[in-house]
Amino acid sequence: MAGKQNIRHLTLAELEQYLLSIGEKKFRAKQVYDWLWLKPVQHFDAMTNISKDLREKLANNFSFPSITVDTVQHSEDGTIKSRFKTIEGHLTEGVLIPTEERKTACVSSQIGCSLSCKFCATGYIDRKRNLNFDEIFDEVALINKQSLEVYDKKLTNIVFMGMGEPLLNYKNVLKAIEKITSPEGLGMSPRRITVSTAGVAKQIKQLGDDKVRFKLALSLHAPTDKKRHEIMPINDSNNIKSLIEALNYFYQQTKNEITFEYILFNNFNDSLQDADDLIKIYRQVPSDLINLIEYNPIEFAQFTKPSEEKVEAFMKHLEKNRVNVRLRRSRGKDIDAACGQLANKG
Repeated sequence: MAGKQNIRHLTLAELEQYLLSIGEKKFRAKQVYDWLWLKPVQHFDAMTNISKDLREKLANNFSFPSITVDTVQHSEDGTIKSRFKTIEGHLTEGVLIPTEERKTACVSSQIGCSLSCKFCATGYIDRKRNLNFDEIFDEVALINKQSLEVYDKKLTNIVFMGMGEPLLNYKNVLKAIEKITSPEGLGMSPRRITVSTAGVAKQIKQLGDDKVRFKLALSLHAPTDKKRHEIMPINDSNNIKSLIEALNYFYQQTKNEITFEYILFNNFNDSLQDADDLIKIYRQVPSDLINLIEYNPIEFAQFTKPSEEKVEAFMKHLEKNRVNVRLRRSRGKDIDAACGQLANKG
């Protein structure tokens, strides 16, 4: 494998050039390219309309390091969690979340995470490396295959809310989305893709400059710098004021939807004063929605879930103040597939 170029890092034009150089017809490049992206396979032997001789030449000259499904867990609510293995044996996770109307893939962008958010299981795992764009594409393609096999329906949505911080793997995430939305890939509308960030102000502005077409979600989880600093160390270098400024810039450049994600922790960020502080932030950003998320306990953290009454009171207070708010009930809790629980426990 060492020394060989990853075949999926070639453009179609580069593939054409290579095949012409070894005496093959130009149209073969499109056939190979389709196997790489449009009807993705995981090894050269699966390219059935290519001659054995050409398959061998490709295998001798290029690597094809696709990720594979290591283990699969099925929740009683229909959620499916997959643990994926990279070519060198690293593990990462993705989740298929089915509802009547939607089939959503929750995908990872890194192996582990460097941000150390106190409530998130992935935050307690060291970041090993970024996932390459083709590995992120593999995650989506494999979850799409699961959706077709189990539910007879293709994916309708993708959320980058799995392991890792997408904006700290900026180029690979954008290139993966480019492939996922391309007619030569999965052909999904970028409007059906949401990238969730813990808040990297500089990169949020970069998304604006790059005129991306997907949606953005900010994992806020606390309405003041003091509280956010306690649970999300990234707030030290990306405070709420800088994030508000970055989100406004992003919206000016793209007019794309912005959502706030807000996990409710018992006796930490669930008072009516917290709700008022949250409303102040909401009013400063052209946000479409606040997603209230129920907390899913993890063994490393001391947080607990608020009572249903407290959640209800918090939500009603937001609604009374004309905030568009939705309570997101967690799926896949019984298999550690819910928000904040991905930790490769298998």
